[in-house]
Amino acid sequence: MSEPQGTEGSTRRLPVMEPVTEQEAPGSGPPRPPGPDAAGGPAGRFWSARRVPAGIVALLVLLPAGAFLYDIAAVRTGRSALGPRRELARLLAERPLDDTWVLVGAGVAAALGFWLLVLALTPGLRKVLPMRRTLPDVRAGLHRDAAATVLRDRAMEVAGVQSARVRMRRRKARVRALSHFRDLDDVRTDLDGVLDDAVRGLGLARPPAVSVRVARPGRKG
Repeated sequence: MSEPQGTEGSTRRLPVMEPVTEQEAPGSGPPRPPGPDAAGGPAGRFWSARRVPAGIVALLVLLPAGAFLYDIAAVRTGRSALGPRRELARLLAERPLDDTWVLVGAGVAAALGFWLLVLALTPGLRKVLPMRRTLPDVRAGLHRDAAATVLRDRAMEVAGVQSARVRMRRRKARVRALSHFRDLDDVRTDLDGVLDDAVRGLGLARPPAVSVRVARPGRKG
């Protein structure tokens, strides 16, 4: 019987893999919250798709353009022009530029064009408040009604507040509260502190200023 090839003198100790602790492992710690340096640019307002105005404009352009195109094609094929186009051409030829209806039509067209320019140059979605951007590729917004609900719930937690009403705007939040006990100045002071903390907790890019007014409920009857 042959003896085994290895001997005690030729055996080598295999390396032992020591467990790596959480502190030694690179990047194994808890994820750090993104700081200001991780912000992905300014948090501007959200732009509306403007589907309804775009649909109205497309319809107003498509219908007259289609009618005029059909009329031109009919005239080129030897048919007579449509009655509305002949009547429109006659009215434009006979009416002077200072006619009342001409001025009214020009005013309506100018107002419509100005409205379309305003829609094209403004972002819209005024009810969505942009939140702070902490990641480059993530944008978030908070609806005004949701923000107002949060502020109202926080206001109702203050001792002495019977009811509260919040009107949320982009730049300012108006809080109207009714207090049925405690001094009004004390209630207002507590509301100022609670609502300031609540506004900061919303994470908005432009936190609105808070205006607080406290009054006594009216007498019934």
